Amino acid sequence: MLTYVYTARESTSGKRISAEIEAEDERAAAKILMERGLAPLDITLKGERKGAGAILGRISTKQKVIFSRQLSTLINAGLPLVQSLEHVRGQTGNKSLQAVIGKLITDVEAGSALSDALARHPKVFDIVYVSLIAAGETSGTLDRSLERLANQQEKDAEIISKVRGAMVYPFIVILVMIGVVTFMLVTVLPQVQSLYNSIPGASLPIFTRMLLAVSSFIRDFWWLVLIILGAGAFLTTRWARTGPGKQVIDRLKMKMWPIGPLFKKLYMARFARTASTLVGSGVPMLKMLSTTSSAINNVHVSKSINDAAEKVKGGKALSDALAGDPNFLELVPNMIRIGEQSGSLQDMLSKVADYYEKEVDNQIKSISTLVEPILMICIGIVALIIVAAVLLPIYSLAGKNLIR
Repeated sequence: MLTYVYTARESTSGKRISAEIEAEDERAAAKILMERGLAPLDITLKGERKGAGAILGRISTKQKVIFSRQLSTLINAGLPLVQSLEHVRGQTGNKSLQAVIGKLITDVEAGSALSDALARHPKVFDIVYVSLIAAGETSGTLDRSLERLANQQEKDAEIISKVRGAMVYPFIVILVMIGVVTFMLVTVLPQVQSLYNSIPGASLPIFTRMLLAVSSFIRDFWWLVLIILGAGAFLTTRWARTGPGKQVIDRLKMKMWPIGPLFKKLYMARFARTASTLVGSGVPMLKMLSTTSSAINNVHVSKSINDAAEKVKGGKALSDALAGDPNFLELVPNMIRIGEQSGSLQDMLSKVADYYEKEVDNQIKSISTLVEPILMICIGIVALIIVAAVLLPIYSLAGKNLIR
């Protein structure tokens, strides 16, 4: 049962009432209200932003894969769409997904196509999902489209998980290194200064004094440091979401060493996998390119796909339209050309996706092997700087005592 917030008018007095009600979906909630003599004006799931068009609460990729597979199996078994959705909702433990499925059932019963109903929840079902469902409805192969979607979602989730995993280790090491350096600056170095202050005529080396100035600033203005770091992170995040910021970030992803080759192969794998799935579902070429462009999540690669779509619209083959584009690796148009000539474009795209997914895996291993010694060298250099700042004054004092 889900909790809904409703606004209704009493049939007798005309008084407006706002309260909560528990029901399986919006339709059931409206039915209960009418049985109570109330005319429902607005019914919203508790926790849903009004007008947002999406249910708050996380719906993981795994849950969407299970939804797609279950719905595919039930439709393939001959159950009507609404009944299949009812069964899937009953087997789903995620409250947000239950609410979304409830809205899908209401829309489908009202006469909407499933693809149109899904399109009303863009934060849950992306453009690739909606396009594949629409193609499945048109061709009468909705169950197979759902199965293809589940397979693609699993592969996408697997490859993204590997990329994120490769980035986590360096991030944690850098974070620990910053914490250790901050601790040394704030606690150890001031003790060295206290020791020197107690000795008449003793002066600290310039290198140590520079680090002590940093230490003093952190201890006296820690709040300002936190504000600067927080504001910097916030402004950088906001800037990265703007047009110019996203262009810079997306370009760096493909050019920066050593992650550039990794992201470029990742985009090739995503393009080929999405295109293969769409072509296999019978989506027309121009629609496939438009949908794939939206799914890539890199403005430069998306622009290249859109430019290729314009050339295809003008009569060029897709392989020729992509050939020579700096944002596409040479293998992609070459394999597409073979697929176009042999009439097996879907298979060739699928092979390209398999190849680059393996390449991404190999690239991640190479980066991990390369990053570890680099991080160790960086840690060693930082440790040397801190140790030098602590030991130089001590050796200096020892040398003065020996001379005396």
